Amino acid sequence: MTPDLLGAFVVGLLGGVHCLGMCGGIVGALTLGLPKQDAASAGFWGLQLAYNLGRLLSYMLAGMIAGGLGLLLAQAGPLHATQQVLSVMAGLFMIMMGLYLGGWWMGLARVEKAGALVWKRIEPLGRKLLPVRSPLQALLLGMVWGWLPCGLVYSALIWSLSAGGMFSGALLMGAFGLGTLPNLLLMGAAAGWMGSLLRKPLARRIAGALVIVFGLMMLLQLRPVV
Repeated sequence: MTPDLLGAFVVGLLGGVHCLGMCGGIVGALTLGLPKQDAASAGFWGLQLAYNLGRLLSYMLAGMIAGGLGLLLAQAGPLHATQQVLSVMAGLFMIMMGLYLGGWWMGLARVEKAGALVWKRIEPLGRKLLPVRSPLQALLLGMVWGWLPCGLVYSALIWSLSAGGMFSGALLMGAFGLGTLPNLLLMGAAAGWMGSLLRKPLARRIAGALVIVFGLMMLLQLRPVV
Protein backbone atom coordinates (compact mmCIF):
# COMPACT_ATOMS: atom_id res chain seq x y z
CA MET A 1 0.00 0.00 0.00
CA THR A 2 1.42 3.41 -1.00
CA PRO A 3 1.89 6.18 1.60
CA ASP A 4 -1.10 8.10 0.20
CA LEU A 5 -3.41 5.08 0.39
CA LEU A 6 -2.20 4.25 3.88
CA GLY A 7 -2.71 7.87 4.88
CA ALA A 8 -6.24 7.91 3.45
CA PHE A 9 -7.03 4.74 5.40
CA VAL A 10 -5.72 6.27 8.64
CA VAL A 11 -7.71 9.48 8.09
CA GLY A 12 -10.86 7.42 7.55
CA LEU A 13 -10.11 5.46 10.71
CA LEU A 14 -9.53 8.60 12.79
CA GLY A 15 -12.57 10.29 11.31
CA GLY A 16 -14.76 7.38 12.35
CA VAL A 17 -16.03 9.37 15.31
CA HIS A 18 -17.63 11.73 12.79
CA CYS A 19 -18.97 8.84 10.70
CA LEU A 20 -20.89 7.56 13.69
CA GLY A 21 -22.83 10.79 13.79
CA MET A 22 -23.47 10.88 10.05
CA CYS A 23 -24.08 7.20 9.25
CA GLY A 24 -24.54 5.70 12.71
CA GLY A 25 -28.31 6.16 12.55
CA ILE A 26 -28.75 4.15 9.38
CA VAL A 27 -26.34 1.46 10.62
CA GLY A 28 -28.36 1.24 13.82
CA ALA A 29 -31.55 0.95 11.78
CA LEU A 30 -30.06 -2.00 9.91
CA THR A 31 -29.40 -3.65 13.28
CA LEU A 32 -32.59 -2.81 15.12
CA GLY A 33 -34.75 -3.63 12.11
CA LEU A 34 -33.74 -7.29 12.28
CA PRO A 35 -35.42 -9.95 14.41
CA LYS A 36 -33.57 -10.43 17.70
CA GLN A 37 -32.46 -13.93 16.83
CA ASP A 38 -30.73 -12.62 13.71
CA ALA A 39 -28.58 -10.00 15.48
CA ALA A 40 -25.49 -12.22 15.54
CA SER A 41 -26.24 -14.26 12.44
CA ALA A 42 -24.67 -14.38 9.00
CA GLY A 43 -27.73 -12.51 7.71
CA PHE A 44 -27.03 -9.62 10.05
CA TRP A 45 -23.41 -9.29 8.95
CA GLY A 46 -24.45 -9.74 5.33
CA LEU A 47 -26.64 -6.62 5.55
CA GLN A 48 -23.94 -4.63 7.33
CA LEU A 49 -21.28 -5.57 4.80
CA ALA A 50 -23.59 -4.99 1.82
CA TYR A 51 -24.49 -1.52 3.12
CA ASN A 52 -20.85 -0.57 3.59
CA LEU A 53 -19.87 -2.01 0.21
CA GLY A 54 -22.47 0.24 -1.41
CA ARG A 55 -21.11 3.22 0.51
CA LEU A 56 -17.55 2.44 -0.61
CA LEU A 57 -18.64 2.10 -4.24
CA SER A 58 -20.15 5.60 -4.11
CA TYR A 59 -16.98 6.96 -2.50
CA MET A 60 -14.86 5.38 -5.23
CA LEU A 61 -17.10 6.79 -7.98
CA ALA A 62 -16.80 10.25 -6.41
CA GLY A 63 -13.02 9.76 -6.14
CA MET A 64 -12.85 8.76 -9.79
CA ILE A 65 -14.66 11.95 -10.78
CA ALA A 66 -12.44 14.10 -8.51
CA GLY A 67 -9.24 12.41 -9.72
CA GLY A 68 -10.24 12.94 -13.35
CA LEU A 69 -11.07 16.57 -12.70
CA GLY A 70 -7.73 17.09 -10.97
CA LEU A 71 -5.90 15.55 -13.92
CA LEU A 72 -7.69 17.87 -16.34
CA LEU A 73 -6.76 20.87 -14.20
CA ALA A 74 -3.13 19.74 -14.09
CA GLN A 75 -3.01 19.33 -17.86
CA ALA A 76 -4.53 22.76 -18.40
CA GLY A 77 -1.62 24.57 -16.73
CA PRO A 78 1.96 23.99 -15.50
CA LEU A 79 1.81 20.39 -14.27
CA HIS A 80 3.99 20.57 -11.17
CA ALA A 81 2.64 23.95 -10.03
CA THR A 82 -0.98 22.79 -10.40
CA GLN A 83 -0.27 19.57 -8.49
CA GLN A 84 1.34 21.62 -5.72
CA VAL A 85 -1.71 23.89 -5.47
CA LEU A 86 -4.04 20.87 -5.28
CA SER A 87 -1.83 19.26 -2.62
CA VAL A 88 -1.84 22.48 -0.56
CA MET A 89 -5.64 22.55 -0.80
CA ALA A 90 -5.77 18.93 0.38
CA GLY A 91 -3.49 19.65 3.35
CA LEU A 92 -5.39 22.77 4.40
CA PHE A 93 -8.71 20.98 4.07
CA MET A 94 -7.34 18.15 6.22
CA ILE A 95 -6.36 20.65 8.92
CA MET A 96 -9.84 22.19 8.77
CA MET A 97 -11.30 18.70 9.08
CA GLY A 98 -9.20 18.07 12.20
CA LEU A 99 -10.42 21.33 13.74
CA TYR A 100 -13.98 20.32 12.88
CA LEU A 101 -13.60 16.82 14.33
CA GLY A 102 -12.15 18.21 17.55
CA GLY A 103 -14.97 20.72 17.91
CA TRP A 104 -12.61 23.71 17.74
CA TRP A 105 -13.95 25.21 14.49
CA MET A 106 -17.23 24.37 12.78
CA GLY A 107 -16.64 26.05 9.42
CA LEU A 108 -16.98 22.77 7.51
CA ALA A 109 -20.59 22.55 8.68
CA ARG A 110 -21.30 25.27 6.12
CA VAL A 111 -19.81 23.09 3.38
CA GLU A 112 -22.04 20.23 4.50
CA LYS A 113 -25.07 22.53 4.32
CA ALA A 114 -24.17 23.37 0.72
CA GLY A 115 -24.07 19.66 -0.10
CA ALA A 116 -27.49 19.27 1.49
CA LEU A 117 -29.05 20.91 -1.57
CA VAL A 118 -28.09 17.87 -3.67
CA TRP A 119 -28.84 15.46 -0.81
CA LYS A 120 -32.47 16.60 -0.68
CA ARG A 121 -32.95 15.14 -4.14
CA ILE A 122 -31.12 11.87 -3.42
CA GLU A 123 -32.32 11.08 0.10
CA PRO A 124 -35.90 10.06 -0.87
CA LEU A 125 -34.41 7.20 -2.90
CA GLY A 126 -32.86 5.78 0.26
CA ARG A 127 -36.03 6.21 2.27
CA LYS A 128 -37.87 3.95 -0.17
CA LEU A 129 -35.41 1.14 0.64
CA LEU A 130 -36.34 1.06 4.35
CA PRO A 131 -36.87 -1.25 6.14
CA VAL A 132 -33.97 -3.23 4.73
CA ARG A 133 -34.69 -6.94 4.36
CA SER A 134 -32.11 -8.13 1.82
CA PRO A 135 -28.42 -7.58 1.01
CA LEU A 136 -29.40 -5.98 -2.31
CA GLN A 137 -31.52 -3.40 -0.48
CA ALA A 138 -28.64 -2.74 1.92
CA LEU A 139 -26.19 -2.37 -1.00
CA LEU A 140 -28.44 0.14 -2.77
CA LEU A 141 -29.05 2.03 0.48
CA GLY A 142 -25.29 2.26 1.04
CA MET A 143 -24.80 3.61 -2.48
CA VAL A 144 -27.37 6.33 -1.74
CA TRP A 145 -25.97 7.10 1.70
CA GLY A 146 -22.48 7.47 0.25
CA TRP A 147 -23.57 10.87 -1.12
CA LEU A 148 -24.62 12.17 2.30
CA PRO A 149 -23.11 15.66 2.86
CA CYS A 150 -20.04 15.05 5.02
CA GLY A 151 -17.06 17.30 5.69
CA LEU A 152 -14.81 14.29 6.24
CA VAL A 153 -15.68 12.84 2.82
CA TYR A 154 -15.26 16.26 1.19
CA SER A 155 -11.77 16.50 2.71
CA ALA A 156 -10.82 13.15 1.19
CA LEU A 157 -12.30 14.23 -2.16
CA ILE A 158 -10.15 17.38 -2.19
CA TRP A 159 -7.20 15.05 -1.61
CA SER A 160 -8.39 12.91 -4.55
CA LEU A 161 -8.08 15.95 -6.82
CA SER A 162 -4.32 15.72 -6.41
CA ALA A 163 -4.21 11.91 -6.77
CA GLY A 164 -3.12 12.09 -10.41
CA GLY A 165 -6.02 10.53 -12.29
CA MET A 166 -9.36 8.74 -12.16
CA PHE A 167 -7.98 5.35 -11.09
CA SER A 168 -5.76 6.86 -8.38
CA GLY A 169 -8.66 8.99 -7.11
CA ALA A 170 -10.91 5.93 -6.89
CA LEU A 171 -8.24 3.96 -5.02
CA LEU A 172 -7.63 6.79 -2.56
CA MET A 173 -11.35 7.10 -1.76
CA GLY A 174 -11.58 3.32 -1.49
CA ALA A 175 -8.76 3.29 1.07
CA PHE A 176 -10.44 6.13 2.95
CA GLY A 177 -13.75 4.25 2.95
CA LEU A 178 -12.08 1.10 4.26
CA GLY A 179 -10.71 3.18 7.14
CA THR A 180 -14.23 4.18 8.16
CA LEU A 181 -15.42 0.55 8.23
CA PRO A 182 -14.28 -0.57 11.72
CA ASN A 183 -16.23 2.12 13.57
CA LEU A 184 -19.41 1.61 11.57
CA LEU A 185 -19.28 -2.18 11.85
CA LEU A 186 -18.74 -1.86 15.60
CA MET A 187 -21.64 0.56 15.72
CA GLY A 188 -23.83 -2.00 14.02
CA ALA A 189 -22.73 -4.76 16.38
CA ALA A 190 -22.94 -2.70 19.58
CA ALA A 191 -26.21 -1.00 18.65
CA GLY A 192 -25.46 2.29 20.38
CA TRP A 193 -23.05 1.73 23.24
CA MET A 194 -20.02 2.07 20.96
CA GLY A 195 -21.47 5.18 19.36
CA SER A 196 -21.93 6.95 22.68
CA LEU A 197 -18.40 6.00 23.72
CA LEU A 198 -16.72 7.32 20.57
CA ARG A 199 -18.78 10.51 20.56
CA LYS A 200 -17.18 11.59 23.85
CA PRO A 201 -15.36 14.97 23.54
CA LEU A 202 -11.97 13.47 24.43
CA ALA A 203 -12.18 10.87 21.65
CA ARG A 204 -13.18 13.53 19.12
CA ARG A 205 -10.35 15.86 20.21
CA ILE A 206 -7.69 13.17 19.99
CA ALA A 207 -8.91 12.17 16.52
CA GLY A 208 -9.08 15.82 15.45
CA ALA A 209 -5.56 16.55 16.68
CA LEU A 210 -4.15 13.54 14.82
CA VAL A 211 -5.87 14.58 11.57
CA ILE A 212 -4.42 18.10 11.98
CA VAL A 213 -0.94 16.59 12.39
CA PHE A 214 -1.52 14.54 9.26
CA GLY A 215 -2.55 17.66 7.31
CA LEU A 216 0.54 19.50 8.51
CA MET A 217 2.73 16.59 7.43
CA MET A 218 1.16 16.74 3.95
CA LEU A 219 2.06 20.43 3.71
CA LEU A 220 5.60 19.97 5.04
CA GLN A 221 6.33 17.27 2.45
CA LEU A 222 5.66 19.64 -0.45
CA ARG A 223 8.63 20.96 -2.38
CA PRO A 224 8.79 24.62 -3.44
CA VAL A 225 7.96 25.32 -7.07
CA VAL A 226 11.15 26.36 -8.87
